[in-house]
Amino acid sequence: MSSRSAQSLRPENPGRSPSNRSLERGIEILRSFRPGSELLGNAELAERTGLSRSTVSRLAQTLVGMGYLQVEPRTRAYSLAPAVLSLAHAMRSGSTALAIAAPHMRAASQGERINVGLAAPDRDEMVYLESIRYNRRPSLRTVVSGQRVPMELTSLGRAYLASAPEGRRKALLAHFRRLRRAQWTQLGPALSEAIRAVEEQGYCAAAWQPEVVAVATPLAFKGSHYALNVSLSTAEPFAQMVRELAPVLLALKARIQRGLDAATD
Repeated sequence: MSSRSAQSLRPENPGRSPSNRSLERGIEILRSFRPGSELLGNAELAERTGLSRSTVSRLAQTLVGMGYLQVEPRTRAYSLAPAVLSLAHAMRSGSTALAIAAPHMRAASQGERINVGLAAPDRDEMVYLESIRYNRRPSLRTVVSGQRVPMELTSLGRAYLASAPEGRRKALLAHFRRLRRAQWTQLGPALSEAIRAVEEQGYCAAAWQPEVVAVATPLAFKGSHYALNVSLSTAEPFAQMVRELAPVLLALKARIQRGLDAATD
């Protein structure tokens, strides 16, 4: 099982019925597919989900019948079917928060020649809902909607942690302490500092990729938590770029938040 599967971070539901458990297991199979894993056989799916091969085989066949997986005839391995993409499209096109935020994000990205992203938490990762990139310096790194990044290493994830419900935050921090035991003496204080920075300044900063400076802030809408960031690929000093980017980020957040608040009236 992948060390980032974080199945222990699923919302708890003590009243689950056997049929609900089957549904959960089927969804875990779909979650096993990540970029770079186009085809997965029963053995790989069993390893990634922690389920037995017989259970995987039964559930995978059901997902094939429902149109969410398809079988490669030669290897008998599975891949995601087009129906999964239609679900993602329905989510993006139906998101009020994204519809409100995206025009402001694009205007800021074009006007400042920076990258702007909006992400939401999923277990111990952040998933980009939108990424608009007008970086001032050519960069080989691309970020697209649906892409995942580690929560504990990124400005987006740390901004979310600062705004997460206390119980959720504690569970995530305990998980990261187990996941990154060897790095915790540096990572733990860095997370605490990011949370403090959001509480005091409204934003936190991180540079988890070489020569990429990112500044992020939390957003909330109708009980859902998001994180908004701006970033640059640059060789300029980290602190200098944070001072430049932070006012842009906070002004962008204010514009988006006004739109979100108006949508709740």
